[in-house]
Amino acid sequence: MALTSVVEGFRHALDASFQNSTELYLKSGVDISSLNFLEQLWATWYIALGNPFIATGVLSFLLHEFMYFGRCVPWWIISKIPSFQKYKIQDEKIPSYDEQWACTVRVLIIHFTIELPLIMLFHPIAEVMGLTTWQLPFPPLKQIALQVAFFFFFEDTYHYFAHQALHTKALYKHIHKIHHKHSAPFGLAAEYAHPLEVIILGIGTIGGPWVYVGATGDLHMIAVYLWISLRLLQVIDAHSGYDFPWSLHNIIPFWGGADFHDYHHMAFINNYSSSFRHWDWLFGTDRSYSLWKAKKDQTPKPNVNSNVLKTS
Repeated sequence: MALTSVVEGFRHALDASFQNSTELYLKSGVDISSLNFLEQLWATWYIALGNPFIATGVLSFLLHEFMYFGRCVPWWIISKIPSFQKYKIQDEKIPSYDEQWACTVRVLIIHFTIELPLIMLFHPIAEVMGLTTWQLPFPPLKQIALQVAFFFFFEDTYHYFAHQALHTKALYKHIHKIHHKHSAPFGLAAEYAHPLEVIILGIGTIGGPWVYVGATGDLHMIAVYLWISLRLLQVIDAHSGYDFPWSLHNIIPFWGGADFHDYHHMAFINNYSSSFRHWDWLFGTDRSYSLWKAKKDQTPKPNVNSNVLKTS
């Protein structure tokens, strides 16, 4: 009976998604002229594409690609500027052009064959639970901020235990080893992974919104987009390979960051969390990192020869 209700709800959600967007706004009684600029852009997008299912799916994928590669480009530029190389964590390991190109190709294949179908399926499934997509106005900013904070905590908790499981012998050999090909990571390598790993760890990213909307029935897609954007910025920065004095972990002590995650790639152990440090601290899976960090901080860093940049 419960399964029948879910299937029926999913069917109704899809039926609603394929209605004409203009008709939906008219039926909802929304006065588009009274909305703010961002909300008007939102309505314009949905009206222009004709139906919410296609509009939400396309916008979700475009946002993902824009945020991913848009954040990778600045890190690539930084890797070409000699004065920034003193901040590179593993300054003796510079990714070559061929490595970066091969990484880009694999990431694009993953995006179009694995992530695109998952992105297209996310919102109709979530709509059954109460997710709103085309509806306006947006919820209050405070509500969105609290939701995003929950998503960060949920994903970090899930990621810690799932990531640690991926380091068990069988899962590491057949799945997670691909991601660890780059012992000195760079931004583009953030989503360089086995398709199963993309799905396993991706559950943590979409799981937070699913759990939240399933429990409350109150979540707007704009909150999900803000969460996805911030999560992409976080994971790319964590793989950047650079640690600046103004890096976030130097301002927020419990934030992970590149310094924290770079050690994981270098040593293949410790630091299993994604955004924060508390789970690793609680379970003692940051001990070897702490020893390495203390020793590194006491060792003067030599000047980096700018000629190594030519290899990239």
